[in-house]
Amino acid sequence: MLEILRKALERGMSAEGLDPIEAKEFAALPERNIYEILSVTEKIRGLHKGVDVNLCSIVNAKSGLCKEDCSFCSQSVKYNTGVNEYPMSPADKLVSAAKEAEGFGAREFSIVTSGSKIEKDKDISVLVETLESMKESVGMERCASLGMLTQETLKKLKNSGLESYHHNLEVGRSFFPKICTTHKYDDDVEVVRTAKELGFYVCSGGIFGLGESWADRIELASTLKELDVDSIPINFLNPRPGTPLEAANFLTPFECLKIIALFRLMLPKKDIVVCGGRQVNLRDLQPLIFAAGANGMMVGNYLTTKGREPKEDLQMLTDLGLRPRGHSH
Repeated sequence: MLEILRKALERGMSAEGLDPIEAKEFAALPERNIYEILSVTEKIRGLHKGVDVNLCSIVNAKSGLCKEDCSFCSQSVKYNTGVNEYPMSPADKLVSAAKEAEGFGAREFSIVTSGSKIEKDKDISVLVETLESMKESVGMERCASLGMLTQETLKKLKNSGLESYHHNLEVGRSFFPKICTTHKYDDDVEVVRTAKELGFYVCSGGIFGLGESWADRIELASTLKELDVDSIPINFLNPRPGTPLEAANFLTPFECLKIIALFRLMLPKKDIVVCGGRQVNLRDLQPLIFAAGANGMMVGNYLTTKGREPKEDLQMLTDLGLRPRGHSH
């Protein structure tokens, strides 16, 4: 076995993970080594996560009209993408979306809104009502992705029953200015810190295939390790017409698997959830995300794009000898 993979296995089993210098060595491995890589990541995931797979589902509660300029996003007002635009959905609509997701085995349900943050009192009231109603009527974990909220708003939502908070850093610090110029990287880091301090289960990850280098990916993984996030959502760019990255096509299925592997090898004990863009980028290699180290995936539709039929995903898990994880961390 290649020396770096031997080291990766050792560091992964002991839960220490690769440091950035070792990760650089791993990143230099050619794609033809993918199956040797997968045999290592499969063992590490198996040890720390077993056969349980975290299924999460989302609802796009408020779409479009975002003032930020993230170059991959079809919800920015800066680009003409023809995306559906609507204000905050009413609580009953959000709760029925949660019930539907529970019906196909999702363990966690996340309310996602566009924009840099939710700040209108009436929107916060809808969220409070939704969370309280979900507490009574669905047995799933309650999660939300609402942008750069203040500590005060986060506390209020926690008191209403919010358990997890999701806020992606998207890319490594050095690459961030090439992707977004309307807010600072530290603003995002701050939200993650605050959510951790308040005792939320915190999901924070990124989107890949924007033209970032392996060094940028390692930098993101190092920051997430430092922040001690609980779960890392991994998205692969599904280029949206009208955005600056509409013609981007940087990823192969093997590279996607190697990105998942990198995060498992650097953060051996964390939850790694494959989200947007998996069908488009992994195509027929989707089942290999678990061997690559993922122990979760998003089921149902994404924010502005369609997902796979949930029953196909559930069948895939059964065929792989895996099963959906029940509620609770």
